[in-house]
Amino acid sequence: MSNDRTMILGMHLGNGYGSQGAAWRFPGVDPANYASFDAQVRYAQAAERGKFAFLFLPDFPGLQGDLASESPQITLEPMLTLAAIARETARIGLVATGSTTFNEPFNIARQFKALDVMSHGRAGWNAVTTSDPGAAANYGQTIAPRPERYQRAHETIQIAQALWGSWQRDAWLQDTAAGRFADPEKIQPINLQGQHVASRGPLPIPPSEQGQPVIFAAGGGDNGIELAGRYASGVIGAAFTIEDARSQRAAVRDAARRAGRDPDEVKFFAGVMPAIGPTKRAALDRRVRLGEHSAPARVSYLGSMLGLALDARQLDEPLSASQLTIARASEFDPRSARALEVAREGWTLREILAHGVIDYHPTPVGTAAVTADHMQEWFEAGACDGFWVSIDVNEDGIDTFVDEVMPILQERGLFHHDYEGSTLRDHLGAPAQYGLDPRVS
Repeated sequence: MSNDRTMILGMHLGNGYGSQGAAWRFPGVDPANYASFDAQVRYAQAAERGKFAFLFLPDFPGLQGDLASESPQITLEPMLTLAAIARETARIGLVATGSTTFNEPFNIARQFKALDVMSHGRAGWNAVTTSDPGAAANYGQTIAPRPERYQRAHETIQIAQALWGSWQRDAWLQDTAAGRFADPEKIQPINLQGQHVASRGPLPIPPSEQGQPVIFAAGGGDNGIELAGRYASGVIGAAFTIEDARSQRAAVRDAARRAGRDPDEVKFFAGVMPAIGPTKRAALDRRVRLGEHSAPARVSYLGSMLGLALDARQLDEPLSASQLTIARASEFDPRSARALEVAREGWTLREILAHGVIDYHPTPVGTAAVTADHMQEWFEAGACDGFWVSIDVNEDGIDTFVDEVMPILQERGLFHHDYEGSTLRDHLGAPAQYGLDPRVS
């Protein structure tokens, strides 16, 4: 088949192991990869071989999870990780999360523009607010009310963009004959003062090949949608159904239109966590193994999703006929309908969990074609402009996706065969921008 529109793909890169908590114990994985930048570079190169548009590194300024049995889910530090990757890759975009709540705009502007220059125009900033009290305590602070956090986010993004443009495009003269390094008249302070943050400037960094970093957003709710609509060229989504994804995408596009922007400039990326194997049984067995230690603790939550009282003693049994009769999908969890659907197929509780029904994004289980089918259905339904792909075990999973899923998408005319540009803006089809967007007041 042939399509005028093709999907854009990003690769989730986290802790050096993969998206599943037990990936650090999987055969063939070096358990020391949490502190290995070489491993992260290797995974980035595999994603670049597959022509992914960008890497996406989430972040959390603190410690999360149960370290007794599972690794943290984030990299040691996203900017340093991407700096290492930038030197060993050539085309793939580099998107890191940076909190507007606990960073000053000058620091954000400096770090991301330096990465942008280092990578020759491949940097992106996922601008988020932080609401976790534990994270706030790491900075000796408490969490401000949501409206205040988002007001600070707006100010931080605007000041960062103004700082990016404070060194004008043609300010760097490099005139050795005349002894003129730069034109100081074209490197000027911005002198912006907000209610929460401020900066004098200028930023002493010239433009990259794409001018300045690309803004991403990942927040939900009205405040997050407004933020994405005003500034973002990419939105990292979290949706479990086509209907929810389509609604989120439409809301962001409407927000962009209200802000005076072309809604087509904002690309919405749905998450997908594929479980791939030569057969469905093989793919399921892989996830069963990865969930071996976490499954018992998840049984009670699965029960709440289905309106049942379940315990770990039933882990290797399917729901009984009487349980299936009274089981109902919880209206409070959008994943519950999928959990009930899988349960009715007769799988054991362990296998139901292995279908990813409690994961944060949909998990197509089976051959590479099953994942490709899922992505095609969502994309053609207008639920997204592409996906950010979260691999269960990076060591072998990224190559499997690149070698098995990508060719199917390409054969169907859904994904490109090669990069068509060199910068992140090129990959996203994002318009040129240097400094503040004059359309957005």
